[in-house]
Amino acid sequence: MTAQHKLDRIDVNILAALQQNGRITNVELSELVNLSPSPCLMRVKKLQKAGYISGYTALIDVAKLGETLTVFTEFTLKNHRQIDFARFQDALENIDSCVECHLVSGGYDYLAKFVTGGIVDYQNIVEALIDKEIGIDKYFSFVVIKTPFVKNHIPLARLFGDKLRD
Repeated sequence: MTAQHKLDRIDVNILAALQQNGRITNVELSELVNLSPSPCLMRVKKLQKAGYISGYTALIDVAKLGETLTVFTEFTLKNHRQIDFARFQDALENIDSCVECHLVSGGYDYLAKFVTGGIVDYQNIVEALIDKEIGIDKYFSFVVIKTPFVKNHIPLARLFGDKLRD
């Protein structure tokens, strides 16, 4: 599965099934995608080797562990050189409470998601970022009150179904 090799529907079905349940057995997966177990396992290994599957993880119900605070933060940088973006991204990547960071278009430069122990924890993180002088011009914080749902899968067949070889 090189850049030259396009995925087919079975490959995408395998990826979609693994998104839903990364612990599915190979036999169950092979039944879902209508393949015998051996070819199914070979495809999974090829998908892993080609980098389509970057890893497996457990989804943790953090609310069962205790109180947390989720905050989305918009950051605007003072300067927009490549070195400014790299410095900012490095700083955020080294903060374990920053679980997502997106370079975006529009009225600000970055959208980051923080999961912290509370508002004081979040405030300390942001103040430490400001103190590092990494080029932050301004930021706006949006505290999450409630999360009605989170989807941990992407609709692969809908997004890529018409682009697949049969």
